[in-house]
Amino acid sequence: MNPIELKLFASRLQSICDEMGGVLQRSAFSPNIKDRLDFSCAVFAPNGELASQAAHIPVHLGSMAYTMQALVATQAWQPGDMLVINDPYLGGTHLPDVTLLAPVFRADSTEPQIVGFVANRAHHANIGCETPGSMPLSNTIEEEGVLIPPTLLLRDGKFQSCGAKIDALLFDRPGVLSGDFAAQLGANLLAVDRLQGLVESYGAELYSSALNAVNDYGRRLSLAALGEIAGGIYSAEDFLDDDGFGGEGLALRVSIEISEAGISYDFTESSDQVRGNLNCPESVAAAAAYYCHCCLLPVGAPLCAGLFKDLKILTRKPSIVNPAFPAAVAAGNVETSMRLVDLVFRALAKALPHRIPAASQGTMNNVAMGAAGANGLSWDYYETLAGGAGAGPHRPGRSAVHTHMTNTLNTPAESLEYHYPLRLTRFAIRRGSGGRGLHAGGEGLIREIEFLEEAQVSLLTERRRFAPWGLDGGGDGAVGYNWLNGEKIAAKADIFAVAGDRLLIETPGGGGWGTPPD
Repeated sequence: MNPIELKLFASRLQSICDEMGGVLQRSAFSPNIKDRLDFSCAVFAPNGELASQAAHIPVHLGSMAYTMQALVATQAWQPGDMLVINDPYLGGTHLPDVTLLAPVFRADSTEPQIVGFVANRAHHANIGCETPGSMPLSNTIEEEGVLIPPTLLLRDGKFQSCGAKIDALLFDRPGVLSGDFAAQLGANLLAVDRLQGLVESYGAELYSSALNAVNDYGRRLSLAALGEIAGGIYSAEDFLDDDGFGGEGLALRVSIEISEAGISYDFTESSDQVRGNLNCPESVAAAAAYYCHCCLLPVGAPLCAGLFKDLKILTRKPSIVNPAFPAAVAAGNVETSMRLVDLVFRALAKALPHRIPAASQGTMNNVAMGAAGANGLSWDYYETLAGGAGAGPHRPGRSAVHTHMTNTLNTPAESLEYHYPLRLTRFAIRRGSGGRGLHAGGEGLIREIEFLEEAQVSLLTERRRFAPWGLDGGGDGAVGYNWLNGEKIAAKADIFAVAGDRLLIETPGGGGWGTPPD
């Protein structure tokens, strides 16, 4: 396969992921999916190795790539099957992120032959948690909602009962999936059809050899990128603010070894498992490392398993980056993962000082809320808030953007106010929050919501104590703040609001890069 044919094949694979995402977005009902774009889509090889993915949510995709091989081996697959799962201890991220996985069989063969898998993962604001928004201040996973083990949703194209608790989440009534789950199902069905068509156009043998060629190419690109880094061991340390239950200054540590064998990310010296929900499943820690590795690659590198053949992830159990069941993990996916990215970059900055940026805001600023509304209908809402990106050697940091492990958008005011008893009273750049430097860090934002009805609110935020660090003489970004009616509240908090209350979040800025000019 020549370079042009290889590029066309990789692009055709990725186009399936992109189209799957387009269908999911346009057919979903919730702002989380249709507005914030909190979903991801990917295609996998017959053995579960990553074949291609869209440029969606890094924490979703990296964790799927890390664990999918083990997951697909658990089933005796048949045509028309569809699996549902959200278990963070089996390759998930946290309970609100629900994955639908479908095998793809050859369409032109009389004997069933699996040619791949398609999957999408999407965030659901109601996953059966007693706390509205399903992002509670929790200390066991049971408090975070309904855990869905690998369960067949479809067998031979027909719906199966997944158990009373799970069925109550998935179905509006027997045989009718609720809106967002129906959108996920439809996206997968389209992707099955598209992948079958692609395999048929190439022929099964040529498709398989082309997939191998893409992985070989990805591995060569990966090794070439690692070859630009001087061999050795590079280490870094950072601290999470607190776990919401009294644990403070929680250490995250990484030791990165570059050698002829590849690259290893050793997180074993990080803090022990904590009582709160900052615990991060190993698959999420791997996703952070995978994302950082992809940032070192040239633009256009195919997002496939070959990129990660020479990467090794080392963790310790039970620890904050590899907890033991039933530890709470809701914020590990959104907060700890963000900090692991900055941690890895901080270590690599010693090897690549003129390529690595300063720390970004280091949090997703999670806001979850809801209630039984005045009209008798319950509502659940969840959003993450943007902040400042770290400045780099060649440019300032971007302001008020979602960075690193989240690739989502803000919920537009019109959508927020249409769907929920809320009013957006302020949404602005937080001037002066970016770190000073030769290149300034990006600014955070200010977002204020007024409650029109009573509501229960959960906050899971970070960088309220330890500021995003600058690099090469650059200044730190400003820490974030949370306020209710002008009074400061904790980084992790459950609060009850009444009509007229106002919640204001000031998100952190990014670190600056380089010594500031006089």
